[in-house]
Amino acid sequence: MERVCFVLKVRRERLAEYRERHTAVWPRMLAALSAAGWRDYSLFLRDDGLLVGYLVTGDFAAARAAMAATEVNARWQAEMAPFFEAPAGAGPDDAMVPLTEVFHLD
Repeated sequence: MERVCFVLKVRRERLAEYRERHTAVWPRMLAALSAAGWRDYSLFLRDDGLLVGYLVTGDFAAARAAMAATEVNARWQAEMAPFFEAPAGAGPDDAMVPLTEVFHLD
């Protein structure tokens, strides 16, 4: 299994709404993530907008591709894009660059 951690930046003025949106993630989105192999998926948000994501999956590239192929992910990403500081034209999924793991206590 592959452990994946990534960081994104949420706009400070959108933090409260971002948190609120994640109290009720669409059931179809949750089902799509599970079907695509996203396990133990967590998001952590700091008050300055730093968002840390963590998940476990068999193959991150395949899990991302499986999500990219779903209609529900396209809708979710379109709705979430305005919440993030990202290069013009880049969606949140595009900015999910995994960090290099340097230690794991097994």
